[in-house]
Amino acid sequence: MPIKVSMKKNKFLLVLSFLLTLCTGFNYLFAEEEVKYNPYELDKLLHEIEKPGAPVITEDYIIFTADPKSRYVGIAFDFENYQIVHPYTLLTVTDEDGNVSARHLFYCYERKHKIKEIRYRLVIDGLWTADPLNPEKVYDDNVNLYFSKVSAPGYVKRATEVNENNVIHFIYKGESGQEVRLAGNFSNWDSWIYELRETEPGIYELDLPLPDGTYYYNYYIGLRTLTDNTNPDVVFTKDGREVSKIVVH
Repeated sequence: MPIKVSMKKNKFLLVLSFLLTLCTGFNYLFAEEEVKYNPYELDKLLHEIEKPGAPVITEDYIIFTADPKSRYVGIAFDFENYQIVHPYTLLTVTDEDGNVSARHLFYCYERKHKIKEIRYRLVIDGLWTADPLNPEKVYDDNVNLYFSKVSAPGYVKRATEVNENNVIHFIYKGESGQEVRLAGNFSNWDSWIYELRETEPGIYELDLPLPDGTYYYNYYIGLRTLTDNTNPDVVFTKDGREVSKIVVH
């Protein structure tokens, strides 16, 4: 009997600790964020989702949707220890007669890290819950709660990175059929030396071996100068130009 009481007490404390963590995060880490999405690629994906359902997984995004009848929906992730609640956004559509209707609430997670599994919980109108639209759930005995799960072993976000032997694998993602050139401090900013190859529609790649050092670069399409949209490390040069940065070591 004493053992059973101890186990119940431990479970109660674990549940209480988890709920306090969630409540604390809700109080002072409630995300009032303005999320900036790709206005073309993501907008197309969002409008292809006809109704709320299970998470939609692509190479670049995981899109979570919810019933637009809810007054508020937020999402908290395991990799943030459930301490930040990210609010969903309402997507509306306009028909030929100009009538506006709500299609779904959504939150888009941009896959900046190579995470193959994500666990999460939702806040729907003030109540914590597993995602009712996602059949993938995991029960945690320690806290007596269900967590929703997203598994995406077939998708790993491709991005510019340093491979073995100091080879930088440059990647640019954009419209198909373009001529994408590369220039940086390694080429004295001459944009006519290196050209990326389109390996599949909208994906351009180039391998370039470079010695140890810090490199600044941009892509060029015609006369347009573009930072690397797969590399979040962007800095400003002394003359005020915005450039991408990568370190080889």
